[in-house]
Amino acid sequence: MSVLVTQSAPNFTAPAVMADGTIKEDFHLSDFRGKYVVMFFYPLDFTFVCPSEVLAHNSRLDEFKKRNVEVIGISIDSQFSHHAWRNTPVAQGGIGKVGFPLVADVTHEITRTYGIEHPDGVALRASFLIDRDGVVQHQVVNNLPLGRSVDEMLRLIDALQFTEEHGEVCPAGWHKGDEAITPTAEGVAQYLAKNAANL
Repeated sequence: MSVLVTQSAPNFTAPAVMADGTIKEDFHLSDFRGKYVVMFFYPLDFTFVCPSEVLAHNSRLDEFKKRNVEVIGISIDSQFSHHAWRNTPVAQGGIGKVGFPLVADVTHEITRTYGIEHPDGVALRASFLIDRDGVVQHQVVNNLPLGRSVDEMLRLIDALQFTEEHGEVCPAGWHKGDEAITPTAEGVAQYLAKNAANL
């Protein structure tokens, strides 16, 4: 697995099913430069854990939008499979009209470039938080049976945006509205004196 944190997110061009249901043959990650992006890989359409994760991202889309974050899903399925999955009712194992693009990585090139290909050839459950400069600030990779936490991604977005705005750093378990740390020896000592017992 590649560690991409601190590096520019590798660009790609691939087909995608867009939020309005249309198929775009030349979807570029670079088109999102200047925006925050959460990009998540999942193994396959029409499987088991995958629809729960896609729907979990979709149900929190308003929260992502409040934070000016774009969401992108990717698997090795074709754009036609993505389109069919969007047109399958949730009660029948589909995902319905989700409000973000689903990229088709049929060549596995994106999955391999991001270093998250499973030995069976599908993508692992990997998520990447990309800042407005196109730099990866966070990544997490789960094996196939383990669904990820979308709420944790929202927490990390809040932490990133807080740090960018205020220059302070966010301690373990930090949530929006919590006290942060001035990144100095004195700052961490003051924080720990008040909060160590609650960590």
